Amino acid sequence: MAKFYRALGDPTRLDLLEFCAEDERTGNECVERARLSQGRVSAHLACLVSCGLVSVRRQGRFAYYQVTDPRVAELVRIGQGVVADHAASIAACIRVASPV
Repeated sequence: MAKFYRALGDPTRLDLLEFCAEDERTGNECVERARLSQGRVSAHLACLVSCGLVSVRRQGRFAYYQVTDPRVAELVRIGQGVVADHAASIAACIRVASPV
């Protein structure tokens, strides 16, 4: 369970997960969304694929990514709601390190 949440704990991976939950996305779209190098985005996507949270479909020289399980997309939406409801407390929390 902790590994699952560690996969979600990186801000870039979480953003890519949210992005790929909306629709199937190309690798280039993911790079544009993340505003990071192609190599960094590929590493994050590889982590999500390896954990089984995102699937990859290759067509020619293009890769397409999509969330594999609708429960993962729902979990992200639930998390967004919890964070919205507790934003001030979460921001003020000193026991959990903020992502760099």
